[in-house]
Amino acid sequence: MMSHLKVERRGGKFRAPFGVDALCIPRCMLHLLRHRCVIHSIGAPSTGFCEGNQTVSAWQPRTVDRLRQILKSVSTYKYSFPTRNPRLPRMSDILAGERRLAPASSLLQTLAAATLIQIVATASVLALTAIAPSVAHDLGIGAHWIGYQISLIYASGMVSSAVAGTLVQRYGPVKVEQLALVLFAVGFAGIATALVPVIVVASLLIGFGYGLNNPASSEMLSRVTPQHRRNIVFSLKQAGVPLGGICASFAFPYLSARFGWHEALLIGAVGPLATMGLLAFTHAAEPKQAMKPRSLGRGFIEEQSIIWKSRPLRTLSGLGFAYSAMQLSASAFAVVALVHDAGWSLLSAGAVAAAMQFAGAFGRVFWGVVADRIGGGLLTLSLLGLLGGCGFAGLYWLANLPLVLQAGLFVLIGAVTIGWNGVLLAEVAHHAPEARVGAITGGALVYTFIGVIVGPSTFAALYALTGHYGASFLCFSLFGFGGMVAAWVAHRKDD
Repeated sequence: MMSHLKVERRGGKFRAPFGVDALCIPRCMLHLLRHRCVIHSIGAPSTGFCEGNQTVSAWQPRTVDRLRQILKSVSTYKYSFPTRNPRLPRMSDILAGERRLAPASSLLQTLAAATLIQIVATASVLALTAIAPSVAHDLGIGAHWIGYQISLIYASGMVSSAVAGTLVQRYGPVKVEQLALVLFAVGFAGIATALVPVIVVASLLIGFGYGLNNPASSEMLSRVTPQHRRNIVFSLKQAGVPLGGICASFAFPYLSARFGWHEALLIGAVGPLATMGLLAFTHAAEPKQAMKPRSLGRGFIEEQSIIWKSRPLRTLSGLGFAYSAMQLSASAFAVVALVHDAGWSLLSAGAVAAAMQFAGAFGRVFWGVVADRIGGGLLTLSLLGLLGGCGFAGLYWLANLPLVLQAGLFVLIGAVTIGWNGVLLAEVAHHAPEARVGAITGGALVYTFIGVIVGPSTFAALYALTGHYGASFLCFSLFGFGGMVAAWVAHRKDD
């Protein structure tokens, strides 16, 4: 009778999420057991790790902790030993509770639930922006104050993303998603009160829920997604972001005109509550990872330590910052650049901005397919950096281009700068340690939220210095080109 832990061989090497090849693991690290154990290679023998079947019988207590870390980081390999000896440690003891849990739901079921939650989350964030003129008129304030409300939401989301990983490990991803949905519903009700202090608190609650969403959904999806489909699955889920924006743009103005904006927001609160009930029905049996209680601060420090010790995770965090700054700047300043620099009418420029969002929804799925086809998320992110950088640089000559090319350039930028998220989240999940996907995703997304907050304000400061939107886009193209180089280097090191 044998116990096994499988290890996958890819491209002639055993792969590890931290960018370390199992071929490089010293043989002394395998000297864990007091009794005879056998290491089997999968496929052809590999010099440096094992040659055929190799017997290891040594015992070095000092290597126990190191081997435990290796067993967490190596994606898959086959580790066999006889179990008839009662003193022989079990594999579950070695992994110390860090193994991946078997999901209770299917891939399609989980993907549908995660995408629906993403649509609801984005619609909750953008609900007030869709009816800002009516709300501002009733409150007696300027509609431009909506910008501060969005900043509050993303600042709160950055904080909650930092602690989301610990909450996911402590309570499980399903309960964390349900908490986020409750916060969305309470936020809708708070904004409907038309009291400015309550609106501020409600916006913070919506942001807190928004920051919890991606770490929890990434943990759910990572349990059911095959490696060869991870990019398309995560990209399909992230397509819920532009879809949620489209829903908010159409639904809330219509409901506001028919019933009033207070009632429109209260009706909007039904969406999160209904989704929470659906999630409770479809994922009631979902297991949660057992772990010792840990403070939120300590959990955040551990997650950041893992990120900064891993080259791919460091790179992905930086890409999240750079690409989110480009995405928000393109979305925020597309209309004004077309009107100011190219002389478009406001209505026509708005139509181009809407086309950018549709292109972004298509791009999220398209780039996920590309990443799975070429077998490299980092390679795809490098390509996106190149295309985004070229697109932003081309906007410097916007006024000199034909009208069709002006519109086409912005649509291309939308497909690139709005389409990267799913591929990045899939790569973070791929390189995160076993059973820590939600935690590492939350830690990495902190930098994405920083980019969202810093990007548009930095762009505005550049415009104040140059007086030309094209020049500001040209400066921001450095984010794209820098991301291209960083992702390419990480891809080559990961090979």
